[in-house]
Amino acid sequence: MKPVEIYTSPLCGFCHAAKRLLDKKGVRYTEIDVLRDPSRKPEMIQRANGRRTVPQIFVGETHVGGCDDLYELESDGKLDALLAS
Repeated sequence: MKPVEIYTSPLCGFCHAAKRLLDKKGVRYTEIDVLRDPSRKPEMIQRANGRRTVPQIFVGETHVGGCDDLYELESDGKLDALLAS
């Protein structure tokens, strides 16, 4: 399975929803809390092509986008293939 990184904030409901989906699928991920470590936010913005909101989700080197994008991949049946090595 490809590594998954998710930039989050503890106050973000969309972040919690995205993590719930990943947890439900048994996906291990690295969570980067940009509220706790604000020095990581510029990194997130650069990697996410200027997007400034959380969550920002990456599967391997692929930028998935936010929570809605993650759920759309799941509903289209494309998330499992993206996660597979």
